[in-house]
Formats: sequence, structure tokens, C-alpha cells
Amino acid sequence: MTLAVVALNSIAPEDTVMEKTEAGTTVGVDDPYAHVDRCDHLTDDGRCRFAVEQGDRDPDFADARSREEFRCPVVGDLTEEGLTGPWAWADCPHFRSRDHDRECARCGLAEVRLAHEESRPLLEEHHLSYADDSGTGEGTPSHEITVYLCRWCHAKVHDSWARIDDDASPDPEAIAEREGRRSKEQQELGFESAADRYDS
Repeated sequence: MTLAVVALNSIAPEDTVMEKTEAGTTVGVDDPYAHVDRCDHLTDDGRCRFAVEQGDRDPDFADARSREEFRCPVVGDLTEEGLTGPWAWADCPHFRSRDHDRECARCGLAEVRLAHEESRPLLEEHHLSYADDSGTGEGTPSHEITVYLCRWCHAKVHDSWARIDDDASPDPEAIAEREGRRSKEQQELGFESAADRYDS
């Protein structure tokens, strides 16, 4: 089943319309593109990596970018401030934005992973919108846009009217879990000689 983002029909308490998934849960934002920093395919010099490396998947798109020296049509001129190209992120058929910052986009909780434990991660990937896998290519493209949320904020966003841009602090349970992991991490980093460890 295609996981597309559809507009919510009812009005939120803040008199704004939040996006929802097909499953009916909110994604916590009105406009997923407002939470985009950059496209995953964008190079530091403002070119489209998709057109260069995967042009065979969409030759017409790659040819058009080639004629513009592979310049991103959203970013435009790098000497100017902001996005100066003729397109918006939503216009690009190959746009994708996945957050790589390992902290909660809502409350700021940072991930702490223990190397030798299979404990559940503190952070979970949260989709603001999903890639269109229908293959029809009709209408406005659906794009994959993700951020990281801690498990506690993730539940609040999906189960209520909590928003990604709320002025939120980490849940007390989340802080306790993180600090417990940090204590274990410090213990693992502590030096103990083999002689002391195995001294009978």
C-alpha cells in the first residue's frame, strides 16, 4: 500500500491543518517542506547528484540538468542568499530529505547507543511524508521527508495533536533512560587491568 500524506479534514485546536498518513495518524506538521534543510541529492557546490549518478533512471530529467551544468533548479545561484532557483522542493520529481542528526527534532534528546546491547533505540525515524511508490508519475510527486523523534515524542505526535515544532522538553522517563545508558557507557569506558579483573 502506498503511504502517501493526505490532508487532514478536521481543524486542529490551533486552527491549523496538520498532515496525516493514510493510517490516519498525524505527522505533526502543516507543511513537511517547511522542515527541509536540503535535498539528499544536493552537493556542496549546488549540483544535483541524482542527475549525475542516476541519470539513467530519468534521462529527460538528467538531460535538462546537464544543460544547466547539473545546477539544482531549487537552489539556483550559490552566490545569492536563500533558494533562488525557479523551482520549490515540491516541484522536483527526485527530491528526498532524510535527517541525519541523531537527536529528537522536537525535544532535543540525543541518542545514546550501547555497543554491546540490543536495547531499543531512544530515537526513531519519523516520516513527515512518504515517497510515492505507485509508479504512476501523475500529479505532484510525493517525497520522502524524515526527521528523528525520541520514542516519547514520536508517540505524542502520532497519538495526539503534538507538533514537531512545539517548545518541548524531554520526557522525564526519556531523561532517566538516557542517563542510565550514559552511566553504563562510562562504566564500559573505565579502565580495569586484566590482572585486577581476573585476580582470584
